[in-house]
Amino acid sequence: MIQIDKKIITRTSKNYFIAEIGINHNGSLDLAEKLIKESKLAGADAVKFQKRTINKVYSAEELLKERESPFGKTNGDLKKGLEFNKEQYFKIDKICKNLDISWFASCWDEESVDFMKDFNIPCYKIASASLTDKNLLQYTRNTKKPIILSTGMSTEEQLEKAVKILGLEKLIILHCTSSYPCNISELNLKYITRLLNKYNCPIGYSGHEVGLSTTIGAVALGATVIERHITLDRSMWGSDQSASIEPQGLKKLIRDIRSLEEAFGDGVKKVYDSEVPIQKKLRRVDTI
Repeated sequence: MIQIDKKIITRTSKNYFIAEIGINHNGSLDLAEKLIKESKLAGADAVKFQKRTINKVYSAEELLKERESPFGKTNGDLKKGLEFNKEQYFKIDKICKNLDISWFASCWDEESVDFMKDFNIPCYKIASASLTDKNLLQYTRNTKKPIILSTGMSTEEQLEKAVKILGLEKLIILHCTSSYPCNISELNLKYITRLLNKYNCPIGYSGHEVGLSTTIGAVALGATVIERHITLDRSMWGSDQSASIEPQGLKKLIRDIRSLEEAFGDGVKKVYDSEVPIQKKLRRVDTI
């Protein structure tokens, strides 16, 4: 059992839905606020951001590369422009508290983990890109907060080593394929079943595919945490926008997941009251 704010997450609990804003805010606090509000309206339990210390996460060579952006050609300044500062995160914290929606972040380096301590976030996310960073894994575990681990672009052996460092007591593992958007043929949803059989902790799914039905399939296979990116418009500028869901799609997805959860029932065979009139009408012989 893992608690994130008021929500209890287990291997059989109702789904915990994370609307990932990530960097889809494009450096705009106003856009971030709109995305938080749309996530709340859709029924998400939490929103997630990314926090990176740019000069530590990216090499000097990478930061010098020119990139097209809404601001014209730019280099490392674009990466920095996508990172909110402490004052902006305090505003995000206030917005989320007013809306009664949880928020946290994927921290890509130790300095970012420390940055987030000021906000007393309920858990930490380790992005797929950071799964092999032994020092970051240990540093994040030392916060003693629940940890959500995405498994994209990693081998099973690498995942095993990461789990050994993090421990299972406060861990949630998300199956993931890290391409944006992801081809349906590479989702490999059956791996969720393997994770459930292998690790005694809640298992979830972080999806980057176009469409909704495959994510519902992940829930049917046993995922109790779902993470999908949210955007106001998939045609907006940004590397993650095309792999994201617009507000109406997010609302539909969460609605359908809740319907599926209700349909699961308790697994005990019974005759429902609604069946009794049909039973009397159609059953000719009742000798067993």
